[in-house]
Amino acid sequence: MRPGVVTLASTAVLLLAAAPGAAEEVPLPERMADTGGGTQLITAEAPTADATSGTVTWWDRRGGRWSKAGSATARFGANGLVEGVIRKQGTNTTPAGLYGLPYAFGIKAAPAGTRALYRPVHQGSWWCQDDGSASYNRWTEPLPADCRASESEHLITFDPQYAYALVIGFNYDKPVRGRGAGIFLHVNGKGATAGCVSVPLDAMRRILQWADPAHSPHIAIGTSSGATGITRY
Repeated sequence: MRPGVVTLASTAVLLLAAAPGAAEEVPLPERMADTGGGTQLITAEAPTADATSGTVTWWDRRGGRWSKAGSATARFGANGLVEGVIRKQGTNTTPAGLYGLPYAFGIKAAPAGTRALYRPVHQGSWWCQDDGSASYNRWTEPLPADCRASESEHLITFDPQYAYALVIGFNYDKPVRGRGAGIFLHVNGKGATAGCVSVPLDAMRRILQWADPAHSPHIAIGTSSGATGITRY
């Protein structure tokens, strides 16, 4: 081969190697500070803190690597995202952070293959959001006397949103009054949420069929960069 042709070929190889996407992109969970310690993870990523839409992706870890199991468009709070530790109740913001997924619930019967604990919604099922109640940020059935209905969610009335849902463990283990209650991953309503993360009905069904408590699934919520960057969690 002539020297000039060798030079051209070598240049082409270098340009190809440097081209965007030439190398396999590192999966998002691999770039995160923490994934919860299990082998299943849901990421809910918005482009910016004031965004009301983004992407939910669910991942499996096998053979020491994370691989994508599925993804869907997502909706966030009407006022975007905020760091979970400084969130205020009633602000219509989605709390950024890394959280457990205590259990699932729904107005509809659990999808076939669901392994997570699944609570069926009844007429008397409520989520108490009254920060003066002993049941703050808890499922209650029926509504206790110290929890005002006006400060709570009557779960059966949220259809289609609570057709299927997963409880997000934000402010759940040791609730801080006034920080927020009733943050779920649920089915889309008509628009942005009051602070939850929502996905289309079919995606929520697939997530419930995928999630396995034996693999300690968590959810990471955040933005592509900045103070609420998802890779910080």
